[in-house]
Amino acid sequence: MKKIIVSDITLKAIKEQDLSLTFREKLAISESLDKAKVDSICLPCLSNSKEDEVIYRTIASSINNATVMIEVGACEDGVKTASECVKNSLKSGLQVAMPVSTAQMEYFYHAKAPVMLGKIKELIEKSVNLYETVEFVAKDAFRAEAGFLVSAIKTACDAGASAVTIFDDNGEAFPEDFYNVVKEVKDACDIKVFVCPSDKFKMATACAIQAIKAGADGVITSMVGDYLKTDVLADVFRAKKFDLDAFIDVDVTNVKSISQAIASITDKAVLEEISGDVSVGFIDSSANLKDVATVVKQLGYELSDTDLGNIYDEVKKLLNGKETIDIKELEAIIASSAMQVPSTYHLINYVVTSSNVIPATANVTLEKCGERFTGVSTGDGPIDASFHAIEQVIGHHYELDDFQVHAVTKGREAVGSSIIRLRADGKLYPGNGVSTDIVGACIRAYINAINKIVHEGNK
Repeated sequence: MKKIIVSDITLKAIKEQDLSLTFREKLAISESLDKAKVDSICLPCLSNSKEDEVIYRTIASSINNATVMIEVGACEDGVKTASECVKNSLKSGLQVAMPVSTAQMEYFYHAKAPVMLGKIKELIEKSVNLYETVEFVAKDAFRAEAGFLVSAIKTACDAGASAVTIFDDNGEAFPEDFYNVVKEVKDACDIKVFVCPSDKFKMATACAIQAIKAGADGVITSMVGDYLKTDVLADVFRAKKFDLDAFIDVDVTNVKSISQAIASITDKAVLEEISGDVSVGFIDSSANLKDVATVVKQLGYELSDTDLGNIYDEVKKLLNGKETIDIKELEAIIASSAMQVPSTYHLINYVVTSSNVIPATANVTLEKCGERFTGVSTGDGPIDASFHAIEQVIGHHYELDDFQVHAVTKGREAVGSSIIRLRADGKLYPGNGVSTDIVGACIRAYINAINKIVHEGNK
């Protein structure tokens, strides 16, 4: 089974959107990406700012697992400066990003094709002298003249580049375009090929899948912007890795939570006030039923008036002992108070094995209408394996929209609480589970959410 490399460009996307983030926020995002187990974290080109240099040096030294890649810019001096920024990283490399379409070559660099090939060769050779890992980013690749994209990649390969990223800046390439281009490059060059599809027309996932089928070695993702989202890619591989005969190292179980943590930093709209006094980030004692309903809707739930009334009652009870309720606490209330239905599936037992030598395996037995069914599956960790085993029993895969685990009590015998959000036909279904075993809590939460889906006939 082939490993697909996942490179994240969230920090580049943030710069593209001109989001004003603090030093600590940028550092928190990079550390969250590392926690999500992406293979590389890509830093944008330096903007002649000493502040950027300090930020990038700090980020590079704080990353424990991912390779830190940085764009070198368009001149040789930039190669040296960029390399200094990531030299303290455990794993690092340089990116040479140059346009290959006539429009961008002439607009940004006033250069014709032969001049651009010379510039690519010059920057790659300079970078290779400093770092072993050097990647060529072919910008606006799908508007390149016939044959020029391959010529540019061959030039980069001959100069020492170890990988190339085919970048869809214009955002109008179709899945079959990605398949054909990756196939063409793979046939012509002995180099790793990554792809960066645009999600302008909501086709990034399909484009990435076709690229992988054509032999692509990696995919570029981002938590923000019009790019393939890291958590969406994780969902695809959680459900279809055996069909693709490929896998990713991204933490497919926790990446949703990590994505939301990053969104809480980057999505300023999430922090805007609702109804004057209530923020989507928290609910205080002045909140009325309408305020709570607004926040619940912001979170993506479509609930009945009865459910909203139950949630509001629980919110007011909790506010008797504290000033505010945050979103995680509200999610827990929704999971335990809303959409309560009779159980179709009952958990009978489960056996989960996990080690650092073999893949995690789960054996889960459920009961439905007095009949028992057992699912057995492997996964990226015991929880992921358990979810796959449950899906075997029910015969359906649902999108995992969110996944949280909390300790309810302290100590070695602590009780764990899990909250799951599944999406079916565009609607969110929360589930909760409690157990002294974290895996057990997650299994119970997953089944709780599935029972709600089945009750509404969305299975």
